[in-house]
Amino acid sequence: MTGSTLTATTSATTGVSAAGHEIGYPHGHLGCLSSEEEEALRSFKVFAEEKAAYRAGPSPSHDDQTLLYVRPLHSPGICRGILTLTNQPTNRRYLRARRWNIQDAYVQFKETEDWRKANQLDVLYDTIEVEPYEQARALYPRWTGRRDRRGIPLYVYEIRHLDSKTVAAYEKSAAESTDSKAKTDGTTPNKLLRLFALYENLTRFAQPMCTELPDREHAHVPITLSTNIVDVTGVSLRMFWNLKSHMQAASQLATAHYPETLDRIFIIGAPYFFSTVWGWIKRWFDPVTVSKIFILSAAEVKPTLEEFIDPKNIPKQYGGELEFLFHDRPNLDPYVRDRATWLNGHTDFPDGPLYWVPVDDGKAAIECIAIGSVNKTERRERVCTLPRAFPSKQAETAPAAAAATTTTTEADLQAGVQSLAIADEKPVSKDAAEISEKVPEAEAAKTATVSA
Repeated sequence: MTGSTLTATTSATTGVSAAGHEIGYPHGHLGCLSSEEEEALRSFKVFAEEKAAYRAGPSPSHDDQTLLYVRPLHSPGICRGILTLTNQPTNRRYLRARRWNIQDAYVQFKETEDWRKANQLDVLYDTIEVEPYEQARALYPRWTGRRDRRGIPLYVYEIRHLDSKTVAAYEKSAAESTDSKAKTDGTTPNKLLRLFALYENLTRFAQPMCTELPDREHAHVPITLSTNIVDVTGVSLRMFWNLKSHMQAASQLATAHYPETLDRIFIIGAPYFFSTVWGWIKRWFDPVTVSKIFILSAAEVKPTLEEFIDPKNIPKQYGGELEFLFHDRPNLDPYVRDRATWLNGHTDFPDGPLYWVPVDDGKAAIECIAIGSVNKTERRERVCTLPRAFPSKQAETAPAAAAATTTTTEADLQAGVQSLAIADEKPVSKDAAEISEKVPEAEAAKTATVSA
């Protein structure tokens, strides 16, 4: 399960799907859509708009046509009264995850938005205590502060640190504490909600930042993925077994609600019995995700990583030059450090959750804000600004969205994230032909309205 698997995987990530779509970054991303994918996206928008799950217009509820889009609360682009940026071209992520099948994409899109609403994910991320947030980071993949050759953020996950004593202490702490002001659905464990705060950090901090760094190929394509090095060196079969439920629950929920955020996964240090473990793991993911997992022998580690990652960004223990150990803070890319304008005495990104907001009209720069809570007191601290890589036309709508905060009630803010209000709760039962028929009808109706 080494060289031959690697060759097959590489082919899969750069080939053509059964539906005729090229797969593998940047295919299927903004600026690299085929005509069929563009049509699927248009049809998806029309279908979602009929379901009251999407609002078109100058300031659409889910804008996936720009490098950065504004995710709504009750008013367009407002997160608890703050205009925020995220880097998830949402409709396209679900279409990619469901192989551009409109019905399947809508079902996953709706289920995820309902789940986000039930667990108030934006409130969770906005108010989570910094200490438990950092505790969670010790049990999941950690950002190195670097990127791969395509500009995608690079994470490292060392499994051997997740011994039974550490996991038990973490789960006990999570069960006994209330980490944020978010109200939950009562079924998602707090330990997993902490994990999803880390996913929010990926999609609201790391990916938007990497999108605005133009020193990469396909610089016009937004970064919506992550590259992961998973080190299983020194992990026994018993330890894998003890971690099975912990990792399975996290993997399945992440696949369901954060689709298309994982790109290549390099597994390093696989022991002789790993084929048994691999039999469990591959059932947790869809086939395309499985095709992105490289299981590397010791001889393959350095040359394979260097193919995808510059040696200066590969940790030394894997044959690179980067000073980074698993429990270290991110070793921030000097390019990022120099490109940012640091504020309030900061020279690096602080611990805890972070996100980006537009500066002025959002056309010239974005600003990093440190959020979360310290001893139940919410923080809102300006960290730095970063120039936009490409001015966005959609940023012209930002002042209008910001003005909408004046109509957002206190009840709205306390209610937390209401990313979308789906009025029609009937199950999706239309087939693709019926959806296709409605697309031209809806487009014609819009044209007639404009003409009138």
